[in-house]
Amino acid sequence: MNQIKNFGFPNNCGKLCQIFRCLSSGAENNILKSINKEYLYNTNELKNIEENIKKRKGVGNIKLVVELKNKLSNLHRNDQKFAEITNQLIKELLLIPNKTHPNVVNMGNKPKQLRQVGKFPEFNFKPKDFHDITKRLNMVRTEHLGNLSGNKSYYLLGELAELEYSIIKYFTNNLLENGFELILVPDILPRSIIENCGMNTRGERTQVYTLDPNLHNADLCLSGTSEIALAAYLADTVLEYGNLPLKLCSVSRCYRAETSSIAEERGIFRVHEFTKVEMFIVTMPEQSEDALEELRNNQEKLFESLGLHFKVLDMPPHELGAQAYRKYDIEAWMPGRNMYGEISSCSNCTDFQSRRLNITYKMPDGFVEYVHTLNGTACAIPRLLIALVETGQDSKGFISVPNVLQKHMKGKSVIGKQKKIPELKLIKNKKK
Repeated sequence: MNQIKNFGFPNNCGKLCQIFRCLSSGAENNILKSINKEYLYNTNELKNIEENIKKRKGVGNIKLVVELKNKLSNLHRNDQKFAEITNQLIKELLLIPNKTHPNVVNMGNKPKQLRQVGKFPEFNFKPKDFHDITKRLNMVRTEHLGNLSGNKSYYLLGELAELEYSIIKYFTNNLLENGFELILVPDILPRSIIENCGMNTRGERTQVYTLDPNLHNADLCLSGTSEIALAAYLADTVLEYGNLPLKLCSVSRCYRAETSSIAEERGIFRVHEFTKVEMFIVTMPEQSEDALEELRNNQEKLFESLGLHFKVLDMPPHELGAQAYRKYDIEAWMPGRNMYGEISSCSNCTDFQSRRLNITYKMPDGFVEYVHTLNGTACAIPRLLIALVETGQDSKGFISVPNVLQKHMKGKSVIGKQKKIPELKLIKNKKK
């Protein structure tokens, strides 16, 4: 961890909380200082920015940004409208998405398949889906949870829970061996942190859980990915160029208010809470495209080592969200569902997040520039479990454990029926 110590990062909870408070209260003023003025305020870029917003299906209004900026330029700081116009300008600036990679901007609405990896699984029987396999083996409970956290929740039992932990150990160990540093992060974050990383926290379409402000003293939310807390950890930090790229990873619970009524997405495919191993890289601008390829290569090698068949996709503009400049998705074949399902992604966010969180680096001449940030899912447990269970099933309904995971499961090569934890059955109360 010497590399991290050399950066002068916050090394205690008090300092981290101080950063969160500063970001929550003073981020607005930083936005006006840190935005890319040569791009966003340039009238020659107006058409390009409008087209970029349209292709990404964003909600930003660059014409309104320029209009508000011009209004603000004609006002004195003591003018009663100065604060109001400033807040409006900041609000609109935060809605403008990142630029789009030139190889992606004209892609259209469909992703481009880059490659397929791994042998396509073949069976001499009709493969079952994850729900049917694990229900017969008494390994998952997704039903009758109304008395707990309700729909989109789940229990993993016995050896399937062991399989989750073996995946976490295997992926984390691999990242540590490849130069990543492990940081465990908080899952409750200020709304401003999440929004500065490019996620929407308001409205009916948000996937972010917000804590009740009447019960808590701050505007707090549950984190949907550890990328956000890792970025916040580096906020207001000046890094040395010689220490870049900086590679971090984390294991955390992720909370997302997702909904779906599609039959193929039943069970644990789309859930409200899950465990994820995340990769996060900070680079100089000229390093970020190579770093994105490194993230993708890490993902491909890890998933191939598990014996999965998957395809790698270069995603179109409307799939990039607000923050990504370019994004790759990996979709694994799920035989029981007879479909590919997304199990991972990685994104280059360039300076979109670093400008909002004030993460910079110092060059040899003393000049300070904004870093580029990248993130990638090493493994998101539920969907990876689906792909492993459906790919590893045999005709007897048992599950083969991938060779690389067996040492993390006390040498177990096959998962059978869970017998030690009782199988629960719903009992209806009879009316007297």
